[in-house]
Amino acid sequence: MRISPLSVRPDFADAVADRGWRAWWSESGLSLAGYRALLDPMIASRDYPAALVAHEGGAYRGSVLLIEDDLAARPGLTPWIAALWVDPAHRRQGLAGRLIGAAREQAARAGFPTCHLCATPDKAAFYLARGFARLERDVEGLDVFVIPSGPAGAEAAPDIREGGA
Repeated sequence: MRISPLSVRPDFADAVADRGWRAWWSESGLSLAGYRALLDPMIASRDYPAALVAHEGGAYRGSVLLIEDDLAARPGLTPWIAALWVDPAHRRQGLAGRLIGAAREQAARAGFPTCHLCATPDKAAFYLARGFARLERDVEGLDVFVIPSGPAGAEAAPDIREGGA
């Protein structure tokens, strides 16, 4: 299993778009073609914004984006780890953690000290278990998290939220 930037493996752009659009955008009014077009800057970029693809040879397994903005209510926070997706047959094998780690490393290479992420409250335990710290609850129905950029083994985010210990 390899994780490659979409700029190196643009042949996976349609798969990345399909998974992301079906999971989060299909009912938004944005077409699949419109969502796919949002990936073009990531194909052209070697740094940031970025899409990272997990694959075995020519078979897509999962992907994650590193983007400027994923929550309009928090425009001052950047970058965002977004659209984390692992195909169902490959879940519970550590691939999501590897994709998060790859996004953190990409953010560090781009010069960012931290990464942000927003998710529905039912996903909080998943992200907290992977070293994210929760910054806020219920921002437009989502929880907001932060984690240091850098290698996957980097120290977890400090406890800076919700009256931390």
